[in-house]
Amino acid sequence: MFKVENIRKDFPILSRQVNGKPLVYFDNAATSQTPQQVIDVIVDYYSNYNANIHRGVHALSQEATDLYEQARYKIQAHFNAKHAHEIIYTSGTTHGINLVANGFSALLKKGDEIIVSALEHHSNIVPWQMLCERTGASLKVIPMNQNGELEIKLFETLLNQNTKLVFVNHISNALGTINPIEHIIKKAHEVGAAVLVDGAQSSPHIKPDVQALDVDFYVVSAHKMCGPTGVGVLYGKEEWLNKLPPYQGGGEMIAEVTFEKTTYAALPHKFEAGTPNICGGIAFGTAIDYMNAVGFDAIASYEHELLEYATEKLLEIEGLKIYGTSERKTSVISFNLEGIHPYDVGTILDKLGVAVRTGHHCAQPIMDYFKIPGTVRASFAFYNTKAEIDVLVEGVKKAKMMLS
Repeated sequence: MFKVENIRKDFPILSRQVNGKPLVYFDNAATSQTPQQVIDVIVDYYSNYNANIHRGVHALSQEATDLYEQARYKIQAHFNAKHAHEIIYTSGTTHGINLVANGFSALLKKGDEIIVSALEHHSNIVPWQMLCERTGASLKVIPMNQNGELEIKLFETLLNQNTKLVFVNHISNALGTINPIEHIIKKAHEVGAAVLVDGAQSSPHIKPDVQALDVDFYVVSAHKMCGPTGVGVLYGKEEWLNKLPPYQGGGEMIAEVTFEKTTYAALPHKFEAGTPNICGGIAFGTAIDYMNAVGFDAIASYEHELLEYATEKLLEIEGLKIYGTSERKTSVISFNLEGIHPYDVGTILDKLGVAVRTGHHCAQPIMDYFKIPGTVRASFAFYNTKAEIDVLVEGVKKAKMMLS
């Protein structure tokens, strides 16, 4: 039995009030909250063994290095990477995407083609546009339909021998759509293209197996997975990471430096220039431990229950439209009230203690497709409750009454 009340006790922030009301936190797609177990690890790091890693011979440095690298092994096991050195620490998903895009600048030429989907976050659009400008490659887009799903048959027609890269998110941050990445990866590989999957939104809900998926690159952020901000990982197949040139130059990523020539370190350090977010990496490992202790099957089942309940209750409100109605979706509901700007709805909900996200959610092409300025997005996590959804629904009704 999933005991949400016990889980909620692990999250100190859930007991606070906002505008005199109990906090109802439904902005989990932007960032998840942090359990006490992860907070304790952060405090312990700065209290007891704060030191730079890898190069120090003293005890604090060795302790910090050991825990930082142990976290890498935890992350490797979680995503089932073949090697620990295929796990590259980054500052987050955006950093990981830019690292790969920068590397492919040396591999692409005019006439090459890269494919993105219409459901992408800006961070999985803009770096590829920049890559095309640098290399002369062209950008193709997988279209979407009114349900917020990708037109997979049309994707297949875009593929050809000039296709070098395909980029798609596992789950849409704006709509919650779960994309058929297994099929996309398989079809892309048939024409020899590499595939990068943006896993920022999937990693809190699904436990991806990168070897089973046969994906070439997979990127995630810790702060979506009960961890701290400013840290994430790029998974890359060893052969691809060896092909890509370093993204940044500096300390740690070198083997030997002279003024005549520099040689680069082996993986993963080749892509980890400078002092990393040491505490963040260690805490990310603890966050993964925490989520695995709760259990991803249990999380998925409970969040689906929340999604179905919220969908049913919100659709009872006359004039409310949900965007993103795919049968395969996660616990995200993007909606609007007819004739009312989403920002105004979000402002009223905030006064009632309900935290939602409003706007285009860094996915402006999706909003342009639906011809809307943005949506109200309520995104649920495994520590949310049906009672909180009832508060949201009553708040939306109140907003409608006040603003109509």
